[in-house]
Amino acid sequence: MNIFLTGATGFIGGRLARELRAAGHTVRALVRDPGKATDLAAAGIEVHRGDIRDRASVRAAMQGAEQLYHVAAWYRIGSSDTTEAREINVDGTRNVLETMRELGVKKGVYTSSIAIYSDTHGRTVDEETSYDGPYNSVYEATKAAAHRDVALPMIAEGLPLVVVMPGVVYGPGDQSPMRDSFVLFLQRKLPVLPRGTTYCWGHVDDTVRAHILAMERGRIGEAYIVAGPVCEMARVFEIAAARTNRPAPRMRLGGDTLRKLATVTGALERMVPWLPAAYRAESLRSVAGTTSIASSAKAERELGWIARGLEDGIVETMEYEIRKLGLA
Repeated sequence: MNIFLTGATGFIGGRLARELRAAGHTVRALVRDPGKATDLAAAGIEVHRGDIRDRASVRAAMQGAEQLYHVAAWYRIGSSDTTEAREINVDGTRNVLETMRELGVKKGVYTSSIAIYSDTHGRTVDEETSYDGPYNSVYEATKAAAHRDVALPMIAEGLPLVVVMPGVVYGPGDQSPMRDSFVLFLQRKLPVLPRGTTYCWGHVDDTVRAHILAMERGRIGEAYIVAGPVCEMARVFEIAAARTNRPAPRMRLGGDTLRKLATVTGALERMVPWLPAAYRAESLRSVAGTTSIASSAKAERELGWIARGLEDGIVETMEYEIRKLGLA
């Protein structure tokens, strides 16, 4: 099978590209800098220079593809760069999906996110839930626009697309802000955690498997939440503490306190533009007692997808980071 894939230099996309190649498929990866993708080429993946914001480069790389995975996305919590976020998450998605339609690709899988529901305020959402704001971050807003204003209308017009919607994706090799928190914890430099902040946690390998199952078994036009177990963020660090002989941070800040801090840092950002991302207003609002809870029942029922237990995944991730950091 000839497969076109975006996001191959990223966390999910990189693993997905290798899994598909190992299964015997021809994989074409669109990357902005082939010099940073030598490991992909060494794995037998065709590397094509391009950018999802440049439709001509997308079209050149997609020629002859039978299947498509659009995984690439802009993801920076704490950034105020709304222009680049929209260019990549919204306009880039439109470029990829419209080119898919023009070239007659038989089936595609698009990586959305349960972040399009923003703060679920303790309730469990599913694929039928509708939400149009407000949003706590540029990432949430632009992923919601791509899902609502690009993918769904094109599906309604007959595009043979399946949508997968992960939650927080973690595991060995992550480079997200969540990984930064894990590293600070292992270095005993994480002083505080948010109280009540709760996410769905999906191991990267389970998330990759969900993409493949969506291609193999997913019904065209359907969305599948593949978000993993629900757990409070503070509890995740308690699990990590129990298995790494490191204390979990004892201080917990509630949502009201974090939102007040966000107001203060929002004003401070204008005077201190180099303020670390973790302390910027958007970052604080995103973890201020928020919940992102969604049901993966449909994916379990229709795709046969099952997420691993959270403790097993967290322990594996901690062991990987300890080795990488050279810690005891």
